[in-house]
Amino acid sequence: MRERILGRIGRALEHRPRVSLPEPLVLPSLPAEEALSLFTLRLSENGGEVVLLENLEAAQNWLRGFAQTFTGVAVSRLVPPALHPSLPALPPEEAPLGISWATGAVAETGTVLLTSLEGRRTQLLPPSHLVFVPQEKVYPTLLEALNAIQPDLPSAIGLHSGPSKSADIGQIMVKGVHGPGRLVVAVLSGVQG
Repeated sequence: MRERILGRIGRALEHRPRVSLPEPLVLPSLPAEEALSLFTLRLSENGGEVVLLENLEAAQNWLRGFAQTFTGVAVSRLVPPALHPSLPALPPEEAPLGISWATGAVAETGTVLLTSLEGRRTQLLPPSHLVFVPQEKVYPTLLEALNAIQPDLPSAIGLHSGPSKSADIGQIMVKGVHGPGRLVVAVLSGVQG
């Protein structure tokens, strides 16, 4: 019975033209410096903040000053110990600051890619979110970023392109509705991801 039905379908489709798939989209790639400049511009346009840090020591010094305004922190397990501030560790729902490690960043949209491996609570619950990303992982396009992380794809990736904001009620823009109201991305030179 099954073969008879499939045979009828096959005969009915014999005379239809075959549909060919389009060639994969290939965009010209940007040099690393241009990708970083575009990422900084796009994230800033989206309401995020970008800090460029030349090495691990500069990152530690900057973090020491940045963290002084917070009373506690929730740090993702993917963040290297050298980038943990000396603040009391708090659960994400109580922490004023969450710190994450990005899998990559996308220049064309000003987006950081955050993996589900570190847990979404640190990424979404604290009112301020600091994300570290190595400069070598700032990719020109989302396609390039996804291709680069493809061998180690987690079950989910969060795409964060600025602070959480919504104008659902009364068309009035409100920050921090569905996540942090402040997103700071620290791009690290000379630090391997």
